[in-house]
Amino acid sequence: MKKLEGYDFIILMMVVTLTCFGIVMVYSASSIMAAKRFHDSFYFLKRQGLFALVGIGVMIAAMLTDYHFWRKYAVPILLFSLAGLVLVLIPGLGSKIGGASRWIKLPGFSLQTSEPAKIAFIMYLAYSLDKKQEKVQFFSTGFLPYMLVLALLLGLLLLQPDLGASITLAGVAMVMLFVAGTRPRYLLSMVLVAMPVLTYLVLHADYRRRRILAFLNPWEDPTNTGFQIIQSWIGFGAGGIFGQGLGEGKQKLFYLPEAHTDFIFSVVGEELGLIGVLVIAAMFLLLVMRGIRVALLAEDDFGRFLAFGITILLGFEAFVNMGVVTGLLPTKGLALPFISYGGSSLLISLFAVGVLLNISTRTRRAL
Repeated sequence: MKKLEGYDFIILMMVVTLTCFGIVMVYSASSIMAAKRFHDSFYFLKRQGLFALVGIGVMIAAMLTDYHFWRKYAVPILLFSLAGLVLVLIPGLGSKIGGASRWIKLPGFSLQTSEPAKIAFIMYLAYSLDKKQEKVQFFSTGFLPYMLVLALLLGLLLLQPDLGASITLAGVAMVMLFVAGTRPRYLLSMVLVAMPVLTYLVLHADYRRRRILAFLNPWEDPTNTGFQIIQSWIGFGAGGIFGQGLGEGKQKLFYLPEAHTDFIFSVVGEELGLIGVLVIAAMFLLLVMRGIRVALLAEDDFGRFLAFGITILLGFEAFVNMGVVTGLLPTKGLALPFISYGGSSLLISLFAVGVLLNISTRTRRAL
């Protein structure tokens, strides 16, 4: 235990617990489907377990690395992530799944390049805001340059297309700039500019338009566009207060699409009930609260901005995923951090937490 002195133990425990819980839920949600598709009911369990082991190792390495190291290499890391976003668009290099080019195939693993791009942009923004914080209140020198970099990232993400990652990155950027002292009217102006662009992107893509219509009234087309959210609701309803029991859910039996990935929270609701849902939501809330505390007590501005960015990213992704699965937000493909199946999301999330934990070892005394 002495080796963990100085680290925020609550953050560490929340993340390890959520990761282990995710492995269990991935198996529960995928075993039947994996047996039918791959003739191995443990297919996704073994892969997620391996991702978790590697991810924990990555997290430990990040915990032991002085977070100022990332300040020194923030720009090269951002450029490298931009290159990754470009590479997935090149035929033969990028892997196209479901009409989207978001992955680069590596030996035994497909890297979703938007995941490292998120943390790379947060590092760059923390570095730059720390470097020229006195200029952040000026539009031309302290706000517009960040919007241009953000626009480049969003443009590459939309070409994949990946609207979910784009909205996530834009939201995190707005919060970080606000925390750094950017004038609210600048942020509001960007939101007003972005709204018609977002409206255009939704209305001029048939599948996005159908998702919005399904969000507004899923019962209008219950066997097509409204099918997924209706099946998710059925799962939550069947779970009741205490749930059907771990492994006893029925919606994962080829009723609920993406049961082990984007909609795994619905499986949690069916099998562990309202109690399980509230416990998981409370754990994410506690994780965000502790992350914000680390940011507020960080010893320097770079650590403060970096901790805020990481915390907001994890909290935003969890909030959006839960909102989508419960029908409070339109359907969008965002993983539930630490719990949904997926190597890229899990590895980057655990790496980000490792950085956050390193920042927690260098904080001012709480008042």
